[in-house]
Amino acid sequence: MSKVEKAVEQFEKGYNCSQAVLSTYCEQLGLDYDTALKIATGFGGGMHIDGTCGAITGAFMALGLKYGNTIAKDQVTKENVYIKIIKFSRRFNDQHGSTQCHELLGCDITKKEGLEIARQKGVFSVTCPNMVKSAAEILEKMFEEKDG
Repeated sequence: MSKVEKAVEQFEKGYNCSQAVLSTYCEQLGLDYDTALKIATGFGGGMHIDGTCGAITGAFMALGLKYGNTIAKDQVTKENVYIKIIKFSRRFNDQHGSTQCHELLGCDITKKEGLEIARQKGVFSVTCPNMVKSAAEILEKMFEEKDG
């Protein structure tokens, strides 16, 4: 099974979008599975503050694990991660027209009526798995590229 397929499977098991992406890559990047699930829990559904899609924030965490700095004054490494975050965001936005949860879903799931619309439209079984898939595909490509 590919990493992309695993990420979608994780979502379909019931993990949120952020958990699905981060947990797929965590162990290869030095983070244990249970810790990854816990860390990513609050980032699903646009962090439930109508923010950035959780599949994207899960990918950001994976990029940080792979390329992030561990020395406080290591500005070069930190800036390189920011460049990768921007690159990832642009690729995702180019594919979907947004990085914001409510725009991708067509409703604001932080509100009761928006959540009901999302359920009626089936976004959690159609749209969200596609966002997870896209995030994992972009990560895969970036991990394969020489400069990430």
